[in-house]
Amino acid sequence: MTESSTLPHYYGHRDRLRARFSEVGGDGLPDYELLELVLFRSIPRRDVKPIAKELMKRFGTFAEVLAASPARLMEVEGIGESVVTDLKIVEASARRLAKGEVAKRPVLSSWASVIDYCRTAMAFMDKEQFRLLFLDKRNALIADEVQQSGTIDHTPVYPREVVKRALELSASALILVHNHPSGDPTPSSADIKMTREIIDAATPLGIIVHDHIIVGREGHASLKGMKLI
Repeated sequence: MTESSTLPHYYGHRDRLRARFSEVGGDGLPDYELLELVLFRSIPRRDVKPIAKELMKRFGTFAEVLAASPARLMEVEGIGESVVTDLKIVEASARRLAKGEVAKRPVLSSWASVIDYCRTAMAFMDKEQFRLLFLDKRNALIADEVQQSGTIDHTPVYPREVVKRALELSASALILVHNHPSGDPTPSSADIKMTREIIDAATPLGIIVHDHIIVGREGHASLKGMKLI
């Protein structure tokens, strides 16, 4: 019996999948195969295809697997703390790349990058989060901060705190961002009311609110684009 015939069957699969990735890149692979490639390094001595498929079945997409909480990830057989750490490193890297695109140039001239960043950072979270993008006079990004985290369907937002933080950073403008864990980014009446309250607090101080973006698995909504502000 040759040495190659004694190797586990998944060794050949790993080599073939790596070769395909080298040839066609990540965009040419389905989500579960891209996930397999990540798991290869985390789980070197096990067939990871069933694990990747179970993760996809449970969470839906590659992005949702990365965004899932550690506790939920570890409910899947074969996923331990070290695997979760590796997945979270990939998630953090994706966010850093997306944020880099936003930071390179004036935000209003790279709106698609802003939307991509917001969706990467927040669209697949299981709890609401309210984020603020602070801009200078040239509309370049000064800071990106999570102001509040809430429950599955509510995040408390305080207009005075928003404006106070903008003044601390000498920001001239703001973009408000939050997510809808339900997946539907349609703004609620509470979202619209809160946005208008922040605008009313910011405007007398010379701070412009450019937009309020809501993100979810099903896409995004712009309150300005919908003419709601």
